[in-house]
Amino acid sequence: MLGILAVLALAACAAFMVLGAKGQWSFILTFRGTKLAALLLVAYAVAVSTVLFQTVTNNRILTPSVMGFDSLYALIQTCLIVFLGSREVSSFDPQLRFLLEVTVMVVFSGFLFRWLFTGGERSIHLLVLVGIIFGIFFRSLSTFMQRVLDPNEFAVLQDMLFASFNTIDKTLLGLSAVIVLGVSLIGLRMLHTFDVLALGRANAINLGLNYRRTVSIILVLIAVLVSVSTALVGPVTFFGLLVVSLAHLLMGNGKHRYLLPASILLAIVCLVGGQVILERVFAFDTALSIVIEFLGGIVFIILILRGAAR
Repeated sequence: MLGILAVLALAACAAFMVLGAKGQWSFILTFRGTKLAALLLVAYAVAVSTVLFQTVTNNRILTPSVMGFDSLYALIQTCLIVFLGSREVSSFDPQLRFLLEVTVMVVFSGFLFRWLFTGGERSIHLLVLVGIIFGIFFRSLSTFMQRVLDPNEFAVLQDMLFASFNTIDKTLLGLSAVIVLGVSLIGLRMLHTFDVLALGRANAINLGLNYRRTVSIILVLIAVLVSVSTALVGPVTFFGLLVVSLAHLLMGNGKHRYLLPASILLAIVCLVGGQVILERVFAFDTALSIVIEFLGGIVFIILILRGAAR
């Protein structure tokens, strides 16, 4: 199954690079190569962060985005436009703005996740409730500030709130790749602990795992991955849930040495293949993030209903 997924991922990347290519290949390869690199980076970051988050929470319907992450991103963008204006924001050093957004989201998620998951064992209902409350709180603040915006400023803000893979800053892409590489190296050294964590808090402690330290490190890694992908292209709320649920279905095996690569490959197939279909079939008539959110939302509802039926 992993071999099939790898072939599909390579085919999607090849199709993205060559289908409909017209003009100088030097320009085409550079332009499309940058977009492809961004797609691959986001696919990797979202897939890995979702798998690890579900491992820590021991629940397959929770994702970092469901816990209010995207609402925080929207609040940050709204505050920038309200207090500085679109002209000032557009003149910002992209690297400085990127690092500011990543830092704010990492600090918030670090405090929130640490409180939720490193203390006593928490009820799943509490986790969902906290995520909903924070999401509503951030969304309400954003909506309140957006109502006082000039219509032109509001239009600029709306463009910032949808995930976009068409305008990628090469400098930010390189910076993001370095950060994700560092996180991946740390996570690779902890790979043997993931299956133990999946057994639950009590079992992991009984097996000799330093639960609090391990979970704290993993939550920081998750926060960095989600923050980088969100700051780079924008929020994709249900994408991680979609690909990880499909990975569980296809692999039939919860071991992380199979689940992680399957989730990453599925994310590549969905993102890159979806972008190819969007560009060649629909001619950019819709946004890829809208299609992903629609399908991911359906998967989320199905998982909730299946859990309720049991």
